[in-house]
Order: sequence, then structure tokens, then C-alpha cells
Amino acid sequence: MREGQVELYGARRILAVTSPLSDEHARQVDALLSDKLASAPVTSWQPRNLAQHAARLVEKVDPGGQAERVRMARAGRRVELDHGPNAHSRLTAELPSEVASACYARVDAMARRLRRDGELRTLDQLRADITADLLLGNDPGAKVPEAAATVYLHMPVDAALSISDTGCELDGYGPLPAAVAREIMTNRDSTWRKVICDPATGQPLDLGRSRRRPNAAIRELVRVRDRECVVPWCRRPARHCDLDHQREWAVDNGTTAATNTAPRCRRHHRMKNAPGWITRYDPHHGTSSITTPHGSTYTGRRRPILTPKPSETDEPPF
Repeated sequence: MREGQVELYGARRILAVTSPLSDEHARQVDALLSDKLASAPVTSWQPRNLAQHAARLVEKVDPGGQAERVRMARAGRRVELDHGPNAHSRLTAELPSEVASACYARVDAMARRLRRDGELRTLDQLRADITADLLLGNDPGAKVPEAAATVYLHMPVDAALSISDTGCELDGYGPLPAAVAREIMTNRDSTWRKVICDPATGQPLDLGRSRRRPNAAIRELVRVRDRECVVPWCRRPARHCDLDHQREWAVDNGTTAATNTAPRCRRHHRMKNAPGWITRYDPHHGTSSITTPHGSTYTGRRRPILTPKPSETDEPPF
């Protein structure tokens, strides 16, 4: 990539993804990433997004080595203690991503339950204290349902049936080798939720005008579909956002349906109806735009849960 375009932290994230590759494959990823970023929106330059783009390209240029790289990384799982100044230390656990995601989701849900019950500590303080309590066998004082540690594993049907070895993703992480995804899927100790976007499940997706508040099926579908606040620059997880009617229930006669619902964090939910702000969201195409009172417009696009398989005439997606 051209020198000076990526900040140091972002460059380190990219290097961590590409370091297991051969020099030739690493150069291919570098060239493809440069081409992609040349016309990418500003949000693509955020370190986390850079790492995800690089991970997809690593899978593209060296699909055969992906499963082996994951297994080698998992064999290196460990816990480290790093003592720092001011009587403060860092305890780090390197774990398989689906395990780490489930652990964090449970601790975070417990922290938020205590905050709702009037706890004055910050969420960061609560997450740290709850983690320590759990490891030491103490009662953190909050109970949460099993769903608080659910991990969403997105798999095409053909990959689940071992017909294909592509297209699998772990929500919040990115591409996952199909062989590893199948191991997670069949592991009795895994905490995961299979995502099927199929109306044949019989779950109601549109309540028309009968109710203002979306039911559990709509809430879960929207949160899985959008994953984050739909404001282009916001990265707040959808599970911590309000579910907002795009066309207002009372003013615009909007329906309570997945097609008219989007996750917005509390701040951006309030901002949506503030004077001078114009918001647009197309859930079908996953595009959102915000026009500020000063006339500046920011546009974002939702990444598909699974990378669409290109037709013979399409360019391969990144």
C-alpha cells in the first residue's frame, strides 16, 4: 500500500492478518487492498474495518491455507499477566473468537443489568469487576439469560452440508473457514445461533398497523441484519440500540415491520428528529445517509452478512 495512507495502529492490524502468508500472497493482498481503498468511504480506513477487509482478501488469495492458520492460532490460546505502573495490571486471554465473543457478551450483559438496577460504576468498571468476580468465584450480583452469550454463526446451507467451503462468517469478527465453522456448529459446548433469512420459518416479520412495538422476531431479525447503528459513522452494536421506525408510526403511518425498522443508538435516535437533520435508510439495499443542518451528507452501506457469490460476469467481491 502507498506509504503514509494508513496510520500505525491500522497498519499493525493489517500486518497481524497478513503475517502468516507467504511474501507473494502478502503482496497480492497489499495490491488488492490498495485498489479497494482508493475508492472506499472514509469508514473503511478505520483500523477494525481495515483488518476485516484484509481478512477477506487473505481468504481470497489463499483459501486453502485459511483453516490451517486458524487451527494454529487456536493452538496458541493463552492467558497473560502484564504488570504495569500505579498498581494496575493487564490480564489478557487469547481465545477462539466465538468463545471470546460469548464471554464478552455475557460480562457486558451483566454490567448493563447492574447499571439498570442503579449501579453507579461505569460500564467499563463494571465489566472489569464482574470479570474478576467470575474468575475468583464471587457472585457479581447480576443474572442474565443464556441469550446474553449467544454468538451468531452465519453459514450458507451448502457450507453447512459440506458441499462448499466458502461464505462462513462469525458475527463481529469476519470470515471463518467452513471447516472450522462446521466444528463450532457441531460442538455441543458451543453457544451459537444459526441465522436463516427464510420466510418459510413461519416467524411473523410484519405486524402491519396492529402494534407499535416490534415483536421479538422482528427485533432479533433487525439486530442480526444490521448489526450496528445505521448512522454511517456509528459503530454501536445493534443489541444496545433503540429499534426505530424509519417512517414514523404516528406522523407517517409507518408499519411495524422489519422493512421499516432500523437500529439507532439513543443519541442518533434523538438526533433523527432534531431540526435540520435529514436521515434516509433503505433496509433492502442496506444504504443509509445523513444530511446535517449545515448541508453535509454522509453515506454508508451495510455489509451483507455473507458475501454474495458472484455470477460469471461479475467482479469478485472483496
